[in-house]
Amino acid sequence: MKNTYTERLDSVLNNGVTDEEFHEICNAVHPTILASRISELEPERAKFILDKLSIDQVAAIFSHFRKVQSREIAALYPDEVLADIIEKMPHDDRVDLVRQIPVEQRETLLSKIQKVEREDILRLSRYEEETAGAVMTSDYMVLTENMTVEEALNKIRKVAKDRETIYNAYVVHETKRLLGIVSLKDLILFAPNARISEVMFTDVIFARVDEDQEIVANRLSEYDLLALPVVDEHNRMVGIITFDDVMDVRKEEATEDFHKMGSVGLMGVSLKDASIPFLIMKRVPWLLVLVFMNIFSGAGIAYFEDTIEAVVALVFFLPLLIDSGGNAGSQASTLMVRALATGEVKIRDWFKLFSKEIFVAVAIGIIMGLAVSLIGIFRAGPEVAVVVSLTMICCVMVGSLLGMSLPFLLQKFNFDPATASAPLITSLADIAGVVMYFSIATWYLSDKL
Repeated sequence: MKNTYTERLDSVLNNGVTDEEFHEICNAVHPTILASRISELEPERAKFILDKLSIDQVAAIFSHFRKVQSREIAALYPDEVLADIIEKMPHDDRVDLVRQIPVEQRETLLSKIQKVEREDILRLSRYEEETAGAVMTSDYMVLTENMTVEEALNKIRKVAKDRETIYNAYVVHETKRLLGIVSLKDLILFAPNARISEVMFTDVIFARVDEDQEIVANRLSEYDLLALPVVDEHNRMVGIITFDDVMDVRKEEATEDFHKMGSVGLMGVSLKDASIPFLIMKRVPWLLVLVFMNIFSGAGIAYFEDTIEAVVALVFFLPLLIDSGGNAGSQASTLMVRALATGEVKIRDWFKLFSKEIFVAVAIGIIMGLAVSLIGIFRAGPEVAVVVSLTMICCVMVGSLLGMSLPFLLQKFNFDPATASAPLITSLADIAGVVMYFSIATWYLSDKL
């Protein structure tokens, strides 16, 4: 059921309302919903709405804007006001916003931000995109090992409102080296005079600052953690990655994989905001490559012109057979790309999976071959039905083995397995299918040629 305040918010944004009622609604609605609704407005209208809110509220909403919206709306603010908004934002989100600011404006903007906050932004900005450092926040709870539980709880109470999460606190040496972790639950359960060194858990799961964000996201999910500490090459703690950051990473990586599997370049912007020329340039390169690959299919058909001329009925089954090989390959490729992405399988598992896929592909091929043989008998007689059945088995087997092997091969040579996309597999299976079909037909129907 739709939230009453959300309904009222939609009405407010469309029709206008008194400032008092607007503030009442905004205080009751989550910033995510506010960001979603406001981002649908034109940038000027969005800023007009945001100007009615406090800096804290605006900062919370900016944290949930998509990159395009945050950049367009931020461009309408004076540097002094935008600097105030950035200071109030979560540490990782404000770095993302600063990266959206044009380079020529960025230096002036940063000069307006308080020194401590500015240094934090610059430090986090140094890390490469799609690494743990790029998605972490420096906003975490730190304790020392010689504190008592009571002292730790008192410290948490004082700074809790300024921390992104307090469910876990991280115990560090004076050199910032990570020593252990202690949960809020443990602090509540242990005696007030117990030392943190007695309470903390020292076998900490952590991430390196330069690790790939997808690997880190998988690790956090694998161990069911709310947050993962991030350390540099000297084991000094530099930040944490929280569960909500991981969800954003998963969304980005899934979108990236879908684009690659559809033979589309990385977008960088939402589909709604992308221009027509941009979409054309992203989609056309792979399509041109695939067009020229399919020339080989045409060459295969041309090579077997005599066979086709002698048994014209063979042409009827050509689309059915090559499409079946491509579909089987796409299935196998999709399963393997996902398994590699989640860490479910490794490169060393290829031979075992290849052996299994042979049996699976042959079984599927036989079932599909028997099914299509009935059409073959009805359409062209038993001899053509045999050719079609044998080709179906071969097409499904070759397509399946190709689809499951290409992701392994690409990962072996440090390419993204998602590049083994459905169109690529289909094109390769088409070429193989044409050659196999007419080769089998030429051999089996030789007495008719």
